[in-house]
Amino acid sequence: MKATLLDIVFLSTEAVPFAKTGGLGDVCGALPATLASRGHNVCLIMPAFASIYASGIPIRQTDLSFAVEIRGRIVGARLLTADLPGVVADGQTRPGTASVYFIDQPQFYDRPGLYGDAGGDYSDNCERFAFFCRAALLAISRTQKHVDIVHCNDWQTGLVPAYMALGFESHPWMQHARSVFTIHNLAYQGQFWHWDFPLTGLDWQHFNPQELEFYGGINFLKAGIQFADRLTTVSPTYAEEIQTPLHGCGLDPLLRARSEVLFGITNGIDDTAWNPATDRFLQLAQNGTASPPTPDQESADRQPKPLAVGNYDVATWQHGKAIQKRRLQEEFGLDLASDVPLIGLVGRLADQKGWDLIIEVLGRHLLENRPVQWAILGTGEKRYHVALAELAQQNPGQFGLRLAFSDALAHRIEAAADIFLMPSRYEPCGLNQLYSLRYGTVPVVTATGGLVDTVVDATPENLIKGVATGFHVSEFTADQLDQVLGEALRIRHHEKETWGKIVETGMRQDWSWRHVASQYEKLYVDSSPLNRLASN
Repeated sequence: MKATLLDIVFLSTEAVPFAKTGGLGDVCGALPATLASRGHNVCLIMPAFASIYASGIPIRQTDLSFAVEIRGRIVGARLLTADLPGVVADGQTRPGTASVYFIDQPQFYDRPGLYGDAGGDYSDNCERFAFFCRAALLAISRTQKHVDIVHCNDWQTGLVPAYMALGFESHPWMQHARSVFTIHNLAYQGQFWHWDFPLTGLDWQHFNPQELEFYGGINFLKAGIQFADRLTTVSPTYAEEIQTPLHGCGLDPLLRARSEVLFGITNGIDDTAWNPATDRFLQLAQNGTASPPTPDQESADRQPKPLAVGNYDVATWQHGKAIQKRRLQEEFGLDLASDVPLIGLVGRLADQKGWDLIIEVLGRHLLENRPVQWAILGTGEKRYHVALAELAQQNPGQFGLRLAFSDALAHRIEAAADIFLMPSRYEPCGLNQLYSLRYGTVPVVTATGGLVDTVVDATPENLIKGVATGFHVSEFTADQLDQVLGEALRIRHHEKETWGKIVETGMRQDWSWRHVASQYEKLYVDSSPLNRLASN
């Protein structure tokens, strides 16, 4: 049997464990590793942000360096390298089968934040990421003998498909390679004023509405959409939504014009890290305290063995989640009530995530003393910090709050909660609802983007068919959210058998990257007429 093996270069500004602000980091940490485990030659190129040294992965120097002329001055950089962790092949984790290269330019990237600080975006972001795109071309030339696909991600890499299509600087690998450009969130576009156009290195003739100009300025995201050979976004429904004026953020005419090469592929999750049967963040020592994570033993975890105390699977979720709920109640100072439903939320406190609705519904629950508890973990906009902190202070036994980020606590909330609330205004894909399904925590979500693609609404018909995995909020209002949440709580209280079926149907879903990778493989092959065939 023949399999198509490809030389794939990923370009991204985020990849777990080196840098992350959102879902982009999860995708670009997991997808390259999964593709490498399937036999492809994979390389990831990203900026050498200060955060890469906190990853715990050894960062090595190379003897490769280069210079870029950018608006009349020469800017030098060197390449650092590391192994991409999490590459699994033949049932074993094999670091080193995929490489990461970091473009080390301290003036641009050695900063506390990736894109900005408390005062807002960095004022030189156009120069920082124009340099990254131009340096990436040189890095590819210096490190790759052959390239089939250059997979670019979000606006920070949007100039690269344009450079490839226009033959910028005549890199030989461009004659063969094809570009794939993934839109993770259309709202973030990389827009800058027109006088920054020389930073791109392109001639002014390309500053026109058909190419790089956008309402008098530059738009990096538009460049990627306009010039890439294939476009993807992170769920089928979001691919449709962004072609409408409501969700198109001004780019919907261009997206409609390129609809034949636009594909929605739902993100996956790392089902070794997010697995309630092996999750070390859930494990309890014999004295009831948390068992600290030990060095990587993922391959051993896949061997059948008795579950550790605190872990659970689809057959033991009721007992396991009861343990986790008690533990979280103690951790958050909630009343120790085993039968009271617990609603969990983890994520960024921002308008997009529907926090205005959440706070209104939470306030109703607390004011009316409804028999339900809440646990929230996240950071974001100051006004939401203030409102949530006030409610938590007034209702200590019913509402627990952590205004921070903790990966361990995120895992424990997913395991302990009965319901996970995610009423986003829009959601390109979303990952927390997928974690929730995996952990037997029923998601209540708005019917938008990736949420509607991954959560099957508990309508009477779907309940009869046995395919329901959660609840859809059809209108973005506090009243509708409260009503749907109330229906979920009613079933949880009074129809326990039905609730159990919803939980177990969700836990049996497969949203792993293994499932997703095959869709990208087909897209890559269709994108590039020239590829290598090798025996499996």
